[in-house]
Amino acid sequence: MQQKPFSLLWIAVLAVLTALGPFSIDMYLSALPTMAKDLSVSTAQIANSLPAYFIGLALGQLVYGPVSDHFGRRKPLFFGLTLYVLASAVCVFAMHLEVLLIARIAQALGGCVGVVVARSAIRDRLNGTDAAHAFSLLMIVQGVAPIVAPLIGSLMLWAFNWRSIFVVLLVLGLISMTVSYFRFPETLPPERRQKHTVGSALKSYIYLCQDRSFIVPAVASGILMGMLFTYINSASEILIDHLGVSSGIFALLFGVNACGIIAVSNLNRFLIKRYDSLELLKLGSSIQFLGAIVLSAFVFSQHIALWSVMLGLFMIVACVGFIGPNATVLALSKQGQRAGQASALLGALQFAFGLVSGAILYLLPLKLEVSVSIVMILYSVIGGILVRQIQPMKSHHIA
Repeated sequence: MQQKPFSLLWIAVLAVLTALGPFSIDMYLSALPTMAKDLSVSTAQIANSLPAYFIGLALGQLVYGPVSDHFGRRKPLFFGLTLYVLASAVCVFAMHLEVLLIARIAQALGGCVGVVVARSAIRDRLNGTDAAHAFSLLMIVQGVAPIVAPLIGSLMLWAFNWRSIFVVLLVLGLISMTVSYFRFPETLPPERRQKHTVGSALKSYIYLCQDRSFIVPAVASGILMGMLFTYINSASEILIDHLGVSSGIFALLFGVNACGIIAVSNLNRFLIKRYDSLELLKLGSSIQFLGAIVLSAFVFSQHIALWSVMLGLFMIVACVGFIGPNATVLALSKQGQRAGQASALLGALQFAFGLVSGAILYLLPLKLEVSVSIVMILYSVIGGILVRQIQPMKSHHIA
């Protein structure tokens, strides 16, 4: 039987939950130099709060996956959101870099529950084209966050100070808790829950890693989405420190790339009616590779200007609108009984490859623009090869 249509209100609630991630990452990027000065450390040191957040996101999702499959979606959701609010409060009052880094990890451990629960809830109710449509809508709403977040961050930095940014994040956490309490119904009934122990959860993760229908699109998604995190890791230093743009212009440029995600996600929403998810995923990976080539051509020819850097980055970042929804549908298509764990591992892989790219950028003894170009080329080639190893979905029935 065909799935009942889902409401835009339901998608909006899921978007609120997943928006905590991009808001927590993007809102304070323009404030990194100011934070470094206030805490008497270098910008590079304060930028470590980004990979610290990614570590929390990767590890937290691996925990919430089996927990949400065992207890349902609502209980873990409220636990995570409570942790997020408390950690945000610590960030507000942090006086030392070490305290800030620990609080950021805790903030990520709490906030990542929204991503796991949102993806799992869609998989609980939908599959195939319906799921791809829902994920595209979710990506469109999520795409607003990278536009609004840096603008809010710049405004708070101008009007108050960097600590006010974390006050806003704390308030967003409280709003998420309130919305979830009233508008997020349980999507995993007791009869479909998995009675996990630590051992069974680990075995389930091992099984997922051996399941080709999951692991190939999941790793491909992780690598291609890792290009987005490479951009996030390096954008502030390249645009503000190297190219000399102001924090306000940085926010606008960041918003331009986010608009690209929204536009492509909306395009994906219509194209999914005519083409399957694998075809659109191949299209997205191909354009990302082209964007990496464009960026590298300008960088290695030493024709580095704001417009040339933005052109290559726009092609890479905008195609997240193709990569995210379609890779998720393909990876979760046969994981009905393990939707929570599969969703968690999928997300953890994305942030893991984001951490790897950050490590590569740090270790390469090259100019940042050159290192970014190398990572983008490497990721786009490997990700594109993996995409072409994915088997198409044969059925749209829920597993």
